[in-house]
Amino acid sequence: MERVKKLEAHGVIKGYHAVLDAKKMGKDITAFIGVSIGHQRYIGEFASYVVRQHDVLECHHVTGDESFILKVKTANTLSLEKLLGEIRSVEGVTRTVTRVVLSTPKESQKLEFDEGLAGEHLSGRKTSGEREGPATLAEGSRKR
Repeated sequence: MERVKKLEAHGVIKGYHAVLDAKKMGKDITAFIGVSIGHQRYIGEFASYVVRQHDVLECHHVTGDESFILKVKTANTLSLEKLLGEIRSVEGVTRTVTRVVLSTPKESQKLEFDEGLAGEHLSGRKTSGEREGPATLAEGSRKR
């Protein structure tokens, strides 16, 4: 229990939640929507819009052909079509690509706990992603 409290205090554990059955709540359609934004100046406006949408579970600003990828759970194809129309009407949106989920062999929010990385994080030591980069290593090799 003390270990959990320490992880909570350091922000490693961000919260707790119940896992709800979407189908039993009337959300029969899961879809991923790729959204292209025409210009950088519209990114903030789109993000603000998405935060207010209850059917949008996740929104990720990504690299690649699209600017954002949304994970959506909605009641049916009519509600999905309505949401797509709303998304397309947001200023700056130039294109959407929708992928409807047929089945989900794996869905998880579980993140494996890595004792080593968590220990480094909690102790204030640098994690592997924060260690010296190539420039620093090259400088170190010249000192030899």
